Amino acid sequence: MTTGLASYFVSLVCATAAARRQSEVLSREETERMGFTWRGNATEISSHELLRDHESYPDSFSWCDVNGTSYCSMSRNQHIPQYCGSCWAHGAVSSLADRIKIARGARGADVNPSVQHVLNCHGGGSCHGGTVDGPFQWLHRLSKEGTGLSYETANPYVACSSEMSSGLCSAGTWTCEPINIARTCPTFGEDCTAIDPYPNVQISDYGSIRGKYAMQKEIYERGPISCGIDALPILNYTTGIVDDFGTLVDHVVSVVGWGKEDDTSYWIVRNSWGEYWGLMGYVKVAFGALRLESQCSWAVVSSYTAPELDNQVHCYEGGENCATSSATF
Repeated sequence: MTTGLASYFVSLVCATAAARRQSEVLSREETERMGFTWRGNATEISSHELLRDHESYPDSFSWCDVNGTSYCSMSRNQHIPQYCGSCWAHGAVSSLADRIKIARGARGADVNPSVQHVLNCHGGGSCHGGTVDGPFQWLHRLSKEGTGLSYETANPYVACSSEMSSGLCSAGTWTCEPINIARTCPTFGEDCTAIDPYPNVQISDYGSIRGKYAMQKEIYERGPISCGIDALPILNYTTGIVDDFGTLVDHVVSVVGWGKEDDTSYWIVRNSWGEYWGLMGYVKVAFGALRLESQCSWAVVSSYTAPELDNQVHCYEGGENCATSSATF
């Protein structure tokens, strides 16, 4: 069998398998039906266009190692405590956490925003899939209202959304109410308490980009981004550089930089399948491969709650002095 014919059959098999697999990325029609703009920007002229242009970029650059300092936040696993098709939220939240760490100069304990808050408040999708652009558009609306995305310690990930009733999801409600945004539960108490105000992160700007040059410019100048990808060729990935062209975008990841090995340039991609997978949760994707360069999003951090900013509202252990409402959970 010739190389060309072999490649054709491999592509055919991949396309057939992809057609059988449910995508975790919603279509344009589904995205717009949810009230989100397809590949939209916060402003008429995107601030991305105003970033400094470079004639060329270094062969290797990663926010996980900038002169020996890592600005990358933790790797996450969307599949525990049970499966949830929330890659779209994980990709956005992970890139946002990185940008907070960059803004803080990698000082202090990492700020880990809540993926579950995004799910509970329909910030771009559900456990049955979502959008690449939605989370940042949703967060921008919250930020303009003076609130923001809560922290993981007030709303941990449980892999549930409001339409889910299987597994752990049957034990609670996952609607966008104060108790499902930020909460605490008193010692030996029966009722959990919704807290407000709560530690949060806000953004001032967001946008959508595509293509190698735009990705490199945004990552190099401002930090990691979230991007759509074809996940089928990396299901059984272990090591190496993946160079399959890909057939469709059905998954979302975060991109923290790029590198080059043996004349092959690749993106450094953080997935949301845990650190047992791939290169401790990462995969190297060749430039132009897996549709990774076709749909990406970014956000600009405007504020966050942190010790060095002295902007925490101090709540009691039981949250009584910050309580907005209570509920049994």
